[in-house]
Amino acid sequence: MKTSVDKLSDTRVKLNVSVPFDELGKEIDQAYKAIAQQVNIPGFRRGKAPRQLIDARFGRGPILEQVVNDMLPTRYEQALAENELNPLGQPEIEVTKIEDNDVVEFTAEIDVRPEIEVPDFTQISVTVPELKVDDEAVDAELDTLRERFGELKDTKRKLKTDDYAIIDLEATVDGEKLDEASAEGLTYRVGADDLMDGLDKAIKGLKTGEDAEFTSEIQYGDHKGEEATVKVTVQQTKERKLPELDDDFAQLASEFDTVEELRNSTREQVEENAKAQQAADIRDEVLKAALAQTEFALPESVVDEQVHNQLHQLLGQMAHDENALAQLLEAQGTTREEFDKQSREQAEESVRTQLFLDAVAEKEEPEVSQQELTDHILFTAQSYGMDPNQFVAQLQQSGQIANLFSDVRRGKALAIAISRTQVEDEAGNKVDPNEYFGEIEEDADDVVEGRDTAEVVEADEN
Repeated sequence: MKTSVDKLSDTRVKLNVSVPFDELGKEIDQAYKAIAQQVNIPGFRRGKAPRQLIDARFGRGPILEQVVNDMLPTRYEQALAENELNPLGQPEIEVTKIEDNDVVEFTAEIDVRPEIEVPDFTQISVTVPELKVDDEAVDAELDTLRERFGELKDTKRKLKTDDYAIIDLEATVDGEKLDEASAEGLTYRVGADDLMDGLDKAIKGLKTGEDAEFTSEIQYGDHKGEEATVKVTVQQTKERKLPELDDDFAQLASEFDTVEELRNSTREQVEENAKAQQAADIRDEVLKAALAQTEFALPESVVDEQVHNQLHQLLGQMAHDENALAQLLEAQGTTREEFDKQSREQAEESVRTQLFLDAVAEKEEPEVSQQELTDHILFTAQSYGMDPNQFVAQLQQSGQIANLFSDVRRGKALAIAISRTQVEDEAGNKVDPNEYFGEIEEDADDVVEGRDTAEVVEADEN
């Protein structure tokens, strides 16, 4: 077999492959056997007809077609390996020449990973927010817990911020009532400012049974952009009463007997959350800095595919109704053009990040342990609310198993690289990235070399 590569761009190549017939003996044998099993020739049992008779009866066309179909996948993979190409996506294959008993030639246009020069992570310095765990943060977390057990009670006073009101809304434009901007018996938290511009200002200070009028710009529908007159009527005023932060509450809301024990546990949780956030900040800032030092072209077809998949998934949630999508975008105050532009930008960022992390993984060559892969599977399945085995089965059906392994490998490679960077917080304190991203040595016998994910799960569960 002879191969050559034509570079079409930084991210796309044309693979030329020529396979002589004397290398296709296996495929030719398989083709004759397959056709012999499909036809009935008088005087011969099914599958036993000689080649000459098959050629005489049906010609060489069906044989050659079967040979080409059988040889393309294996010869394509062989050609990729010989030329050390890393394909992205599916190839565009064209059979360019078939000379019986001589040669089969085909081309394959494919996107390939661009050459990426990974920067020296020891030269990367980043600044992240300071890790703070103070009494205010602990009190805020305890207040959140108290709110879960709070009760709404009627009041007779004027509404103020964080009170709750049951309201009626009636919006009109030139005397015409707008049903899409009107409501009855709506519960609203004063100060939320997430319903209609001007509502918070109008409702503050009102009591049960009182009303007020204000103007607000309509954000969607036939009257989008027009000024509407809105009447708000307060049916009821309520306030959220929080339980006292005492031992009784600690016993009600937690496994602790005293409020002091609850406070200490909350402080530990706040500290863990703060550390997790700082680790995420370090990762994001280092990745941003590394990408800023790295320039490479993006394979357009890969970006196009991701954009298409995102749109297809969104439309699938709307029964593929383009009008429903248009209405949703209008309600969000955007257009299809802006949506498409944002989708492409997001796809480009995603592809760029993934390609870069693949390059980092190639350089760092991290080993992925069985436990790391299994933990990732279990975590991902849990995030989707799925049984792990069911999740793995779906991955197998969709051919996405290798992606999980790659995700873990990319993440581990980046963690190794981050451990070599310089980090400080906004207060000027040095932060040791190894505290969050230090590499953990794994037993050599416990390393997964891209094994079937189902096998990994099964091994872990047994």
